[in-house]
Amino acid sequence: MGISKNQLKLITSLSQKKYRQKHKLFIAEGIKVVNELLNSTFKVEALFCVDDFSCTISDDKVVRISENDLKKISSLKNPNKVLGLFQIPEENKLRNNELIIALDDINDPGNLGTIIRLCDWFGVSELICSTKTVDCYNQKVVQASMGSLTRIAIHYLDLAAYLSKTELPTFIADMDGENVYKAKLPKDGILIMGNEANGISNEIKTLVKNKISIPRFGETHETESLNVATATAVLLSEFKRG
Repeated sequence: MGISKNQLKLITSLSQKKYRQKHKLFIAEGIKVVNELLNSTFKVEALFCVDDFSCTISDDKVVRISENDLKKISSLKNPNKVLGLFQIPEENKLRNNELIIALDDINDPGNLGTIIRLCDWFGVSELICSTKTVDCYNQKVVQASMGSLTRIAIHYLDLAAYLSKTELPTFIADMDGENVYKAKLPKDGILIMGNEANGISNEIKTLVKNKISIPRFGETHETESLNVATATAVLLSEFKRG
């Protein structure tokens, strides 16, 4: 069948947040990620796939294309059988009775995608993002989440306003905080992770009393900090261990 000019234009436009919001659509690529989405509550708009990709959705949503056409529309170095357009769902109401991760202006799509996977792994169902955090439907975020996007409720909101009203205990990851291996951590609460370059903003710091840190054991002490996704993994492990 091949790809029409209008379809190509739409797919290309979805690399930008404003067009994802306009069309309420995002892109997912590859067999694993697309199948995770197909088996979730996300609604598929269209699948562009090579002949040997099998699926059970309605034929009117499937566009069979050549490997060359797939390369034209793919952002991957090695396209894997299928590219899907999925509808962006309405945001669910935030629950406030469990462990929540909050992100203060995370910029890197790979970090956000990895943190979404970590939430899935550690059983954290709610993820809060500041309004300046990278869009979770950015194609690189979708790919890095490896399907975990389907199982985590993600909320974009004014983080400072939310923290000023919450009754949950709040914690920020801070180099000057209490050693996380010695801290008494609650079962429910909010763990706030900061921007890759600047850490937690001053506005958020003034709202949070509890600071926790991951001690540095290396003798040279030349490493300034951990990657935010790596730090999230360590801290989540400690919250869940207790």
